[in-house]
Amino acid sequence: MIDAVDLFCGAGGLTAGLRQSGIYVRAGYDIDDNCQYAYERNNHAAFVSKSVEDVPAAEVMAWYRPGYIKLLAGCAPCQPFSTYNQGRDTRSDRKWPLLYAFKRLIEGVKPELVTMENVPDVTKHKVYHDFVATLKGNGYFVWDEPVSCVEYGLPQQRRRHVLLASKLGPISLIPKTHSGKPVTVQDAIGHLPQLSAGECDPKDPLHRSASLTPMNLKRIIYSRPGGTWRDWPADLRAKCHQKDSGKTYPSVYGRMRWDEPGPTMTTLCYGFGNGRFGHPEQNRAISLREAATLQSFPLDYEFMPAEKINFKSVGRMIGNAVPVRLGEVIGISLMRHLETLEQDRIHA
Repeated sequence: MIDAVDLFCGAGGLTAGLRQSGIYVRAGYDIDDNCQYAYERNNHAAFVSKSVEDVPAAEVMAWYRPGYIKLLAGCAPCQPFSTYNQGRDTRSDRKWPLLYAFKRLIEGVKPELVTMENVPDVTKHKVYHDFVATLKGNGYFVWDEPVSCVEYGLPQQRRRHVLLASKLGPISLIPKTHSGKPVTVQDAIGHLPQLSAGECDPKDPLHRSASLTPMNLKRIIYSRPGGTWRDWPADLRAKCHQKDSGKTYPSVYGRMRWDEPGPTMTTLCYGFGNGRFGHPEQNRAISLREAATLQSFPLDYEFMPAEKINFKSVGRMIGNAVPVRLGEVIGISLMRHLETLEQDRIHA
């Protein structure tokens, strides 16, 4: 009933979630060729290696089948909107125009439905408000709010800004599905086989952990779940932590807790020194498979051929992805929107 095209599709997190909700995703666009294998292998949709800035509306239109509701979806790269860039002049950042390119395609394709996902700080920037104004000016009903993903069953403390727009009537995200006990790290990855640092599971090439230096192995042994580097003996503390400027980063070199959701997965989530990415129990950083699972990718999701897997490329795909569960929640919201409209039509 709904055909979708996914702009800035990456490895397919949003596409996979939309597909789980019953939406047909016809194609995804991205400039990162490393994502093609993951996108096509898992989602049975075409990957088009092209910048959204260079895509004509007629090309996108050609993906939609007659009689299907058109959905144009996407998550423009969020680096220009991130808190990491506060204080830096990002006006010349080449990624700023991408949301305008998305807007241009909406005006050309005229889809009945639109969804966009980004970091919460996107709302602080003019480009976002121009985007929303264009939607409203073209007759779309718009719902846009920050979303705590943990409240929808993601085992990860991730907050995102979600926009839903419809030409067909008022629309909103479905109510929270996990307002009580959250899904925890234990729930998500507690069943996966044990590993040592630098080891790979022979049955799953993605379940591999990065090696640790002798110093970091000592550090993780002294690290406790939910603790900080302050738990270490003084001789193990990094020089940067001994400075006043380093005392405000307690999560670096941290272990996760079994009984809580994990931290936000980043592109460097496989590294013990890059955040609270230490395994709750085993003396290692989380594996690529564990990071993908905390992003709610299915356990059989393939990112690269086994012989080509490397931490940097796969870590970037995982960290940059829309969590699959969030994509599914967005898809369910769109499907229920159409169901409500149909029921209203029948009872009118």
